Amino acid sequence: MSDPREAVEAVFRLEFPRLVAGLTRYVGDVGRAEELAQDALVAALEQWPAEGVPRNAGAWLMTVAKRRAVDAIRRDAVRATKYALVAPTLEHLTTDVEAALDDDEIDDDVLRLLFTACHPVLAQPARVALALRLLGGLTTAEIARAYGQPEATVAQRISRAKAAIAKAGVPFEVPSGPDRAERLGSVLEVVYLIFNEGYTATSGDDWARPELCFEALRLSRVLAALLPDEPEVLGLTALLELQSSRLAARLGPDGEPVLLADQDRHRWDRLLIRRGLEALDRAGALGGRRGRYALQAAIAACHARTFSADETDWFAIATLYGELAHVMPSPVVELNRAVAISMAVGPQAALEVVDALAATGTLDGYHLLPSVRGDLLARLGRVVEARAELERAAAMTTNARERELLTSRARGLGA
Repeated sequence: MSDPREAVEAVFRLEFPRLVAGLTRYVGDVGRAEELAQDALVAALEQWPAEGVPRNAGAWLMTVAKRRAVDAIRRDAVRATKYALVAPTLEHLTTDVEAALDDDEIDDDVLRLLFTACHPVLAQPARVALALRLLGGLTTAEIARAYGQPEATVAQRISRAKAAIAKAGVPFEVPSGPDRAERLGSVLEVVYLIFNEGYTATSGDDWARPELCFEALRLSRVLAALLPDEPEVLGLTALLELQSSRLAARLGPDGEPVLLADQDRHRWDRLLIRRGLEALDRAGALGGRRGRYALQAAIAACHARTFSADETDWFAIATLYGELAHVMPSPVVELNRAVAISMAVGPQAALEVVDALAATGTLDGYHLLPSVRGDLLARLGRVVEARAELERAAAMTTNARERELLTSRARGLGA
């Protein structure tokens, strides 16, 4: 990465969730913590291009942000009372950036921030948007694209969410008992969505953002250690372990996408697969009806247990998608079920499912609908229609790598 500014911004994206989490513990305000994190970025942009990126970049950013917090509180007489509360911690701020961060403390802070952002004082859409912003490091524009909503709407939702948390005095903690149970569903959804954004980026020049996948996987492991008897926590951990195992095989030498059927499964990480299967077994041993994450993990396990697409039990996958559709009704789940049907039964049966889905209009803005339909039409020999569908899918996606892939496939049909 030759552009110093790009290097700074890349480091900042990696450190942003931990930075906001640690600062929230110090200043007691999520909105103020995010502002201080942005101040630290400005300082980094000013200094790092000339001086180089520090060995412990996260500690450097945290130190600068804490100093800005002290300076701001001192200047603001209105905040004198608040300063008196936090001064004992902030006044002894170390000047040794190597000692500015403690890994265990940061993990706890990120988990606290996750539960804080998912407080029931916020409506579900606000919880998810705020958590994706603070913990996923997604921009407002990226969140808006992921949900197909105007950027201004999402920005306002995030702003109001931060204000609501401050007004309600939501404690910065991992709750216990019924309060924890009430928030757990939102927490799991946020971790899942952070992973998905990393696995296939909604926009930009990269097909995947592995740093988001690893952060989501880390959070799921922390949750699994905290709640080892929650089947859906284990289900989510299993799913992310199994999906993470494919990351290296999903990208070609130049960062181009490699689809599942074309991946070299010998490059899948067998350690992550073993961890995922073990977590899935532990979830199953707890009994009860399988939830959305355990079912998706079971689907991923069907892929992980074989070394080629031809050996995969597609009938089992189609059945699991049918079960998932009952637990989590969704047109995207139905689209995925159609893909499994195409492999288990054939493209014509799958095309009937896709056409019925398209007739509902629920996926009109979803580029994978014409992409899947194009694949099915190509397999049926309806090349002209297939090419048109792939070109439509390419025009709809906001990810540059995916657009290149779809365009290339359309050109290949033309040839």
